[in-house]
Amino acid sequence: MAHRTGALAACAAVFCIMLLLTVLGHDGKRVAQLMVLALPGIVWLAWPIQNSMLHRFRTAAVWLWALAFMIDGALRAYLLDAYQAAPDSSVVLTAIANTNDRESTEYLHMHWRTLAVWCVVLCGAAAATAWAARQGLRAGLEATRWHVVLVCAVLLLTMVAYASKPWRRLHPVLFWSHWHTSLSTLRAGWTGQQAQRDAALVRARQASPVVLRAGPSTIVLVITDSINRDNLSLYGYGRATTPRLQTYQRQLGNQMVVMRNAWSVDASTLPALRNMFGFGAPDAVDAQHALALARAAGYKVWWMSNHDDVAIEQQHGRMADVFEMVNRVPGRASASLDGELIDCLQEAMEDPAERKLIVVHLMGAHPHYNLRFPAGDNPFDHTDDDVEALMKKHGRSSWTREFRQSYDAALLYHDFVVSETLQLARTAGTPGGHRAWMYLSDHGQEVGHESDRAGHSPATASGYRIPAVVWRNDPASAAESLNQAIQQQPFRSDWAAYMLMNLLDIQWAGAMPQRNALSADYRWQAPHLPVQVPSFTD
Repeated sequence: MAHRTGALAACAAVFCIMLLLTVLGHDGKRVAQLMVLALPGIVWLAWPIQNSMLHRFRTAAVWLWALAFMIDGALRAYLLDAYQAAPDSSVVLTAIANTNDRESTEYLHMHWRTLAVWCVVLCGAAAATAWAARQGLRAGLEATRWHVVLVCAVLLLTMVAYASKPWRRLHPVLFWSHWHTSLSTLRAGWTGQQAQRDAALVRARQASPVVLRAGPSTIVLVITDSINRDNLSLYGYGRATTPRLQTYQRQLGNQMVVMRNAWSVDASTLPALRNMFGFGAPDAVDAQHALALARAAGYKVWWMSNHDDVAIEQQHGRMADVFEMVNRVPGRASASLDGELIDCLQEAMEDPAERKLIVVHLMGAHPHYNLRFPAGDNPFDHTDDDVEALMKKHGRSSWTREFRQSYDAALLYHDFVVSETLQLARTAGTPGGHRAWMYLSDHGQEVGHESDRAGHSPATASGYRIPAVVWRNDPASAAESLNQAIQQQPFRSDWAAYMLMNLLDIQWAGAMPQRNALSADYRWQAPHLPVQVPSFTD
């Protein structure tokens, strides 16, 4: 009797351990489904086994069976905690598909504390499960009638569950196998995209784009990564993170428009860029790409980047006439500094082409933050200022405050690079002609603003709050009243291509002036974000 009681206690222990980790990673309905799928391994412990070798095999098999469910629960719980996303969401799939060994190492270096906690929890659960699995029912006890009926009923229930595809595909082994296939399919879809680029150029020519302005025209588009406008002193932040841009703002007056209420509609790079260059509808049947339209209209297009990123290169970079990559180390988390692009921009500005669109793609403040500025050049390190005091007041941990210090140092270096691109856009190359410069970030970043963490954040408004700045040398565009209105109105980055077409002076079939933030016909429509935003003009 004592042996039977111990075996039932072992079943209960394994069930409870698996349930705990499953609850952390799944919602209520799926918790029930997962636990039904897990029952065959659990009830096996309640069946008497006489052979000692078979008993050891059962112990190992049940432990591995339970471990699969526990790892599944722990992985999902980590993703929910860190990114508020499921493993099969587009956010996670695109991020993993676009990650290499070096970037993974940098990610582990940044988030090792959280990962260590989950590893300890998982190891503890695995050890407890191994002990419980050894307590399965042994020889000398025959199964009673009710024992047999109960086991058969449980097995019948699980057979029905496994016969249902929606239930069966939740099993960790099947789910993660399918997840790996989806990941491989996604990666394969990023290769061999020349045909798609050619098709985009055909669609662009069919839209009959024409340049309305005569004479030379040079437009510089600076796209950066992971910049939250709340951390820019240009936008009122307490630390001096953008002194150079603020100097230009005073010097250039109404020629430089700082859009105070700019938003991304995506919290990660790949979907943000697809929306940005695809006019907010990159999956439409007749989708246009901004770079293809520029080329079809007669612009020579450059794409120069500090991102060694195959997806971005294939989807956007190779759409240009000239593609330049200064980052020679694989992975967005490499230590290549954005300043390396300044010479490339200088060369492009000197090119004799009459019409030029130059896209400069920066790393910005993409984590790991302390790789985004020269080593040792952090004036905010261990700073005891008002920003630090406010973070302490809000209960932010010491490591989150350290991330903020590194993040702000990255923004200070970023200010230098962005200001240099503005200066080159204004003065480099052959004098005269129409010139414009546009700067914005792909998405924001959470660095202790709304939660005690640092990194990409699809579940907080910080993940979508971005800077957007425009400079034009056209005197007619410097009217104070017009620019004041543009600065205060909300702006969304998936409509940025409409504004870019305005700077390029391109007229084309499909133009929508109501989505061009520089047009008097502009009409704001709030995007549908996965987070609640009380106001887009805060």
